[in-house]
Amino acid sequence: MGIPEKIKELEDQIHRTQINKATEFHIGILKAKIAKLKKEQEENTHGKTVAKGGGTVGYDIRKAGDATVVLIGFPSVGKSTLLNKLTNANSKTGAYQFTTLTAIPGMMEHRGAKIQIIDLPGIIKGAASGKGLGKRVLSVARSADLILIILDVFQPQHLNVLLDELTLIGIKINKKPPNIQIQKTAVGGLLINIATQVNVTEKLVREILRVYGIHNGSITIREPDFSSDDLIDVLSGNRVYTSSLVVLNKIDLINNSLHNEVKNKLDVELLSISANSDINIDQLKEAIFDKLDFIRIFMRPKGGETDFKEPLIIRNGNSVRDVCNKLHRNFVKDFKFAQIWGKSVKFPGQKVGLDHKLMDEDVLTIVKKI
Repeated sequence: MGIPEKIKELEDQIHRTQINKATEFHIGILKAKIAKLKKEQEENTHGKTVAKGGGTVGYDIRKAGDATVVLIGFPSVGKSTLLNKLTNANSKTGAYQFTTLTAIPGMMEHRGAKIQIIDLPGIIKGAASGKGLGKRVLSVARSADLILIILDVFQPQHLNVLLDELTLIGIKINKKPPNIQIQKTAVGGLLINIATQVNVTEKLVREILRVYGIHNGSITIREPDFSSDDLIDVLSGNRVYTSSLVVLNKIDLINNSLHNEVKNKLDVELLSISANSDINIDQLKEAIFDKLDFIRIFMRPKGGETDFKEPLIIRNGNSVRDVCNKLHRNFVKDFKFAQIWGKSVKFPGQKVGLDHKLMDEDVLTIVKKI
């Protein structure tokens, strides 16, 4: 029996099992076995879709700019039109399904940031399992800094399908990695420390670890509302945690009453737009910038004037080291110290090291070794 058949057999067992308190342990083990098999399957194909003839296929997108944003949605929801409005790209548009058959990048410039926007082919239910162009499309989304989920105002029910497909491919939307630390050892058995109030039993934790071949070591769980899924995610090691923004398109085609009805049914934070009629496009640009959590750093050459016209765009939480790596590969090696004027230091011109965390609108001078 091959891996796909084993996965299906386990999934069938879950579907046949009534979910309740008494079956939590059994379902948790089945989920762990499925995740482990899917990881093996992914490693066997190197994360790409197997093509006819035994080769592999996939989109090769070179990342550019300060961040990468992908447009995910069903066919004909207006992704190509939106790309053309946000960027200088010329993505083919048409009132029929599957107009976009490849990944098309464009560059959006907003508040000094250059943001790569990628229009991906429409996906359908079953995409994560390989239907349509699904696996290739979703593999690009795994490396994005932000996912825009584009919905047609007449088909808002597609949101749950899209979220399910992203989850199945290992993308966790608007979540942080679980606060779980695992240290493996050669001997000594398992030491389990659950430092938060949870409903998962220590017995289930031990059994899931056993599924993954971990019999010795220590595990510390500090994750609030910890579930067996959190542990499986950490053990799988192939999950990505990405910010997302839901965009409701084509609102120019409905009245306010129906618009409010659709928003209430979705019950998620979203931005309503019309790519075709240019409604709320500027607001969407601003929302993308905010979701990416950018900060602006103004560079001051040693002994020179600060460049306030073209800020350096980095992510909130980045350090002086991150700036050095972004400017030139030798900057870290040649680094002596940095001086900062701004909110991240106690006094103007303070000398700091590579690990100093920067804040928005800091002025930065990097001094290299002579």
